[in-house]
Amino acid sequence: MINFKNMTIKYFLAAAVFIVAGTCRSLSGQEGYSIGITVQGVSNSKIRLAYHHGNQQYIKDSLSTDITGKCRFSGIEKLPAGVYMIVFPGNSYFEFLAGEDQNFDVSCSINDITGSLIFKGSQENERFIDYQRQWKTLQEEAIEINDKIKGASPGTQARKAPEGQLTAQETKMKQYLHEVSELNKGTLLGAIVRSLIPVETMKPVIPGGVSNPDSIARLRSYIYFKNHFFDNTLFEEPGLIRSPILAGKLEQFFSQVVVQMPDSVNKEADRVLKMSGANKDVYQYVAVWLFNKYATSEIMGQDAVLVHIADKVYLSGKADWVSKEFLTELSAKIEKIRPALIGKKGADLVMDSFTGHYVSLYDLEAEFTILYFWEPDCGHCKEATPILKKYYDQNKNTGIEVFTVCTQNKREVWEKYIVDNNLNWINGWDPNRVSRFDVNYNVDSTPIVYILDRDKTIIAKRLPVEKIGSFIENYRIYVTHSGGSSGK
Repeated sequence: MINFKNMTIKYFLAAAVFIVAGTCRSLSGQEGYSIGITVQGVSNSKIRLAYHHGNQQYIKDSLSTDITGKCRFSGIEKLPAGVYMIVFPGNSYFEFLAGEDQNFDVSCSINDITGSLIFKGSQENERFIDYQRQWKTLQEEAIEINDKIKGASPGTQARKAPEGQLTAQETKMKQYLHEVSELNKGTLLGAIVRSLIPVETMKPVIPGGVSNPDSIARLRSYIYFKNHFFDNTLFEEPGLIRSPILAGKLEQFFSQVVVQMPDSVNKEADRVLKMSGANKDVYQYVAVWLFNKYATSEIMGQDAVLVHIADKVYLSGKADWVSKEFLTELSAKIEKIRPALIGKKGADLVMDSFTGHYVSLYDLEAEFTILYFWEPDCGHCKEATPILKKYYDQNKNTGIEVFTVCTQNKREVWEKYIVDNNLNWINGWDPNRVSRFDVNYNVDSTPIVYILDRDKTIIAKRLPVEKIGSFIENYRIYVTHSGGSSGK
């Protein structure tokens, strides 16, 4: 859960580290863009026009300056609104906003880019300079005060004085952001600065007589913060896509604020998608961001979020930005994942076994069943199987059972490995895959581990064998504290 103490100053010290430009909508009606660059100290050199897209940067164009350090970037169509960069040799750069006004000139010295920037013909970027320089000063003041606090012992007068100064500085910084946001309301600068304003966490009202008021207060503060996290984010502004702002807020929210359980993530993903529906481009960006995050997540069980996003956005017909081929492949992938999500009841497996008798997964009455897909010749399996064997031998009388399925068809090799390594658990054999274990459990590699409770509900999947013991131990503690049962 989030620690709210001293959260504001940490936010201010981390926020807005990029240089941003203000926006003032132009009524000139000029089409396209024309940005003249004059850089003292950079002659006959290549410079680049680049832009942000989320947390990535891309090159739009590159030109060489003449002997006087001049060049002009231009195009017949306007640049999409967002934060852009002029990048010099050595990767030094300055940033500006491309809004309605995209015909202007800018000059600077390579020795002091920020301090020497001068824009002509662009009120939006003149406002950018004022904002950027003032915000930098406020950040430096906050850092200086924070350093004094770090250098003093807790509880001493030497620490209390700068702590008071820091509180006043936080208020000053928030007030400045409010002022700039309001002054530039309806512009990209206004939207960016507004998004930097931290959410004010309300002091929760706790009913009298409760036994754990501090815990309830923390919980209510967290819920308020989570529910209001995006209050200052204008999802209708597409320029936020081409800035670090929106991607940064999405990453912070879904990685640090939301409880990392599929149901919790799905609920918040739906809410953010609904908010982003104010603009088609923003909705597409948010949907793609969510899809990519959970398609590559290494957190166990979050494939359920991928299935949810795929169903809600892509397979429902809302993703008009992808091809039919992509949707066909996605549908096939999702149908492989869907049957074996955590929380679903695992499919029964009935097959031949090493003993020559048919075995059924559902016949096992263990508190926990470890379902293990493996191959004798698999390099990773040769490392994992002995670890699992040791764990099983130590815990087979504590409600633990192992049901293994060999995924290859070399019976002699399989039998020899079982005998040589005394694998005294259930050794399933289904070379023709009649049980459809590969489909029902999405077996696309080996080794793969699933853990099922007594009711054969999947409670863990694709878990490293060395973590099986700690998972089961923690799961038992969780069940005890939550007042439930592990399938008993």
